[in-house]
Amino acid sequence: MSSHENLLQGPAPTLLSDDFPAARERLTSGADPVSVVADAPASSLVWAVLAEGALASGTAAADVEAYAYARTGYHRGLDALRRSGWRGQGPIPAAHVPNQGFLRALLALSEAAGRIGEQDEAERCAQFLGDSGTSVDEVRALVPTTK
Repeated sequence: MSSHENLLQGPAPTLLSDDFPAARERLTSGADPVSVVADAPASSLVWAVLAEGALASGTAAADVEAYAYARTGYHRGLDALRRSGWRGQGPIPAAHVPNQGFLRALLALSEAAGRIGEQDEAERCAQFLGDSGTSVDEVRALVPTTK
């Protein structure tokens, strides 16, 4: 008798591998994200931090920059998710640290899209967070506040 996965429970959570611990450590230590992205261009977290910084600037030009940074981080994250077996649906837990870069990039993309008038995309990205088993508030809580 073979055992089978219970398909009624839905897909298993996707847990990204920790491919960029040095980049995360540098960012946590206060390194300039522009210098970190040169060493880890595939890290969603670095792109999310760049987007968050641009969003904090509060200018229209910075909102466009944030959109570009966030979109890059989002696509890098989708690539990583697919490599990890994600098939377009299912939980992407925010509690798993390597997932946080993608989720932060997705939230930044939602916010930047809204600021530049792409309301459909802003809503789609916010819905994607919910469909991933997390919320805007949960991901926003991952973003360090600056003093």
